Amino acid sequence: MSHTEHKKLSPAVAHAYILTISDTRTLATDSSGRTICDLLWADGHSVTGRKVVRDEPDQVREAVETQLANPDVQVIITTGGTGITSRDTTYEAISALLEKRLDGFGELFRMLSYEEIGSAAMLSRAVGGLAKGKVILSLPGSEPAVRLAMTKLILPEMGHLVREASR
Repeated sequence: MSHTEHKKLSPAVAHAYILTISDTRTLATDSSGRTICDLLWADGHSVTGRKVVRDEPDQVREAVETQLANPDVQVIITTGGTGITSRDTTYEAISALLEKRLDGFGELFRMLSYEEIGSAAMLSRAVGGLAKGKVILSLPGSEPAVRLAMTKLILPEMGHLVREASR
């Protein structure tokens, strides 16, 4: 079956949870999480919830594991903590939970990002994969990066990702 046929059989609505990882943002100041939420709603998807946690591996892992156990969630999208500073631990926390990696997600994100910001794109550790039959996509914290990933990669494949992850 071709990818076009897969997409035709994919759900039109996916149920996503948004997790922002930041030591400084709150729900009120979280423009990246709000952008993800707005883009999901505009594309016809459901947002099951949103939360901000500090960039502490235990807090990130606990928040993601809670949503992995939530039967109403099909996709977990995180924003923040994907850089290379000593405080950026999201990549390690998320990677440890992944049962299958979507290497192409990070690779394509960095390629598209390179077209916009140049060589600084290599500093992003955006990552995606599957755990417990659900999709996890970890994005940088900047609003332009979130918008890029959502519009060019995630939204065009959202239903397809959900369909394949649940099989």
